[in-house]
Amino acid sequence: MPVSMTGFGRFETTEDAWTHVWEIKSVNGRFLDVKWRLPGSLRGLENGWEKVVRTHASRGRVDVSLNLEVMDAGVLGVAFNEVMARAMMREMEKLAASQGRVFEPDFNRIMTMSSLWRDAGNEPDPGLAESLTRGLEGALADWMRSRTVEGEAMVADLLARFDTLSGLARAVGARVPAILEEKKTGLRQRIIDMLQSAGADFSEDRMLQEVAYLTDKLDVSEELTRLDAHLERIGETLRGGGDVGKKLDFLIQETFREINTCGNKAQDVEVSRLVVDFKAELERCREQIQNIE
Repeated sequence: MPVSMTGFGRFETTEDAWTHVWEIKSVNGRFLDVKWRLPGSLRGLENGWEKVVRTHASRGRVDVSLNLEVMDAGVLGVAFNEVMARAMMREMEKLAASQGRVFEPDFNRIMTMSSLWRDAGNEPDPGLAESLTRGLEGALADWMRSRTVEGEAMVADLLARFDTLSGLARAVGARVPAILEEKKTGLRQRIIDMLQSAGADFSEDRMLQEVAYLTDKLDVSEELTRLDAHLERIGETLRGGGDVGKKLDFLIQETFREINTCGNKAQDVEVSRLVVDFKAELERCREQIQNIE
């Protein structure tokens, strides 16, 4: 069953050493565009997570954000080089003593010395990375559920609309024979009147040629056959699975072309009204389909 490109998913994980919340929001888009909001220390995991997201979507703008709170500093891979700091302070105490002074360390200053800090942030704690990946998968599952629910509602609405379009197409087909008879009768009478006013002889063969030309010009049977085929194919596609958005875009475009040709060829007020109603309903369907993956 097709899914909507619009959806929201959330998953929260709470453990002793950390808590994290994933949120995923998506809207429609022609191509898949994934935007990430992650802590800088986790950027190294983004490529792997991107592949996971792409197994769940092929189109749309997807915003993925992570709110991470770590209660254990060791998990972040950040540690203070206490041995080096003590050695430095001992040397400073010796220097101060040699000058007859007392050394009072400024701990605020020491905290800003990057050489005393070790940061293994390029490789996050394996346990945290695994927990984050599970959380992302949980958010993706929640996101897919919301997209599926909306997709089912959209498909039901579209199938009802395409039933309406099929009814309008049948109405056009039912009106065409009457149009042909009206046009034939009118053409025949105009030709007779013109010949009489010109004093020319009536030719049945010439009349048949003109009627045949008119019939061929007004005949929309091929367009209606293709129109029915497109509508049937759209229904099959909506009931099917997989990525159907681009296929539906193409079928809608072809359907519009056929109904437009019917309106142009028929040259009838009633058919024109039906064609306008058909186009208006088809445009509503097109707007809906823009949100189907």
